[in-house]
Amino acid sequence: MAYTISTAFAVYFVMWWIVLFVTLPFGVRSQHEDGVGAPGTDPGAPIATLMGRKLIWTTLISALVFALAWLAYNAGLLNVERLSKLMGIPL
Repeated sequence: MAYTISTAFAVYFVMWWIVLFVTLPFGVRSQHEDGVGAPGTDPGAPIATLMGRKLIWTTLISALVFALAWLAYNAGLLNVERLSKLMGIPL
C-alpha cells in the first residue's frame, strides 16, 4: 500500500487540526488575569490569542510529525501487520 497524494494530504490535514487544538491554549491570557475587560464581557474571554503565531507553529510541528511518520512508514515500521502484532490483533 503506497501513499498517494490525496491520502498524504488527508493525513496531514488531520494531524494539522489535532496539533492546532493542542497549541491553542498556549500563551492565552484572560481578561480576569490581566485585570482589564469591557463591561458585560466574560472575564474568561481571551485578550490576545496570537493566532498568527499559533498557525505558524501548528504548521511547523505538524510538518515535522508528518515527516517522521512518513519516514517510519517507508522504513516499514508503520504497517498493518506490525501494528496488529503489537496490539495483539490477529490478521
